[in-house]
Amino acid sequence: MGLTDLSVKIGSLTLANPLIAASGCFGYGVEYAGVVDLSHLGGVAVKGLFLTERQGHPPERIVETPAGMLNAIGLQGIGVHRFIKEKLPELRERRATVIVNICGSTLDEYVELSRILSDAEGVAAIELNISCPNIKEGGITFGCSLHGTFDVVSAVRKVTRLPIIPKLTPNVTDVASFAKASEDAGADAVSLVNTFLAMAIDVETRRPKLSNIVGGLSGPAIRPIAVRMVYDCHRAVKIPVIGMGGIASAKDVLEFMIAGASAVQVGTANFADPFIWSKLLDGITEYLNRHHIPRVSDLTGTVDTGVHAAH
Repeated sequence: MGLTDLSVKIGSLTLANPLIAASGCFGYGVEYAGVVDLSHLGGVAVKGLFLTERQGHPPERIVETPAGMLNAIGLQGIGVHRFIKEKLPELRERRATVIVNICGSTLDEYVELSRILSDAEGVAAIELNISCPNIKEGGITFGCSLHGTFDVVSAVRKVTRLPIIPKLTPNVTDVASFAKASEDAGADAVSLVNTFLAMAIDVETRRPKLSNIVGGLSGPAIRPIAVRMVYDCHRAVKIPVIGMGGIASAKDVLEFMIAGASAVQVGTANFADPFIWSKLLDGITEYLNRHHIPRVSDLTGTVDTGVHAAH
């Protein structure tokens, strides 16, 4: 039964399998290289990069919640130039498929980042972070506006041939319309969902548990909502959808793909189990063999809702 085809296509990019390490939960990839063979992953979406280094928010920045976690890291990072100099050579050496997540306070910053990365050897795709819920400037403003989303994607499209993947926020009324705006602007795929805006309070002190007051909720608690949003977006666009939100088992991966995802990103589960990747791949392969499905890509969008066109 070794003929199972786990490869998936995201625009012009072919991934060895549908599993991508989610941005923000996997560092720059090299931090996990001692425990994970990066070449065995479909892709590595690195921690978000601005043009310059960024400190992020002061502690407390992470709070555990039932079935998940809240974070307000504030997009701390080393900046694009240090990434290219210090991290990208090792990622190339380890044969990782590198998806660079970029953040901007202005439209021009997204464009300049994309231009710089287009000239960097070893970058496979650009993920546009227009949806971070715990910073007060930049991307979140673009990601909550249809015009802003369209403008960022179309501006970046003009300066790069790399696949462009806007990362969509769930903190809007109709996420499918943002997927459509991205597609119309020239995106090769969309990824969703980013974290949900949330809050936790210490009842003894009556103070927020996060220094930023609010943060982004991730983990299994958000998965059913994320699955629904992936389903909505898959029905709205022709470009691939990359699904994420609380994936912790092969069954979760399969659920996202059946709902409409061509690939998935795994984030918070990394913190609980850095060895999760081989378990996910084994579980997916076992399912495909058991159901006599030759290609994992055949699963995408196969949900049977019981609603059929009248004859």
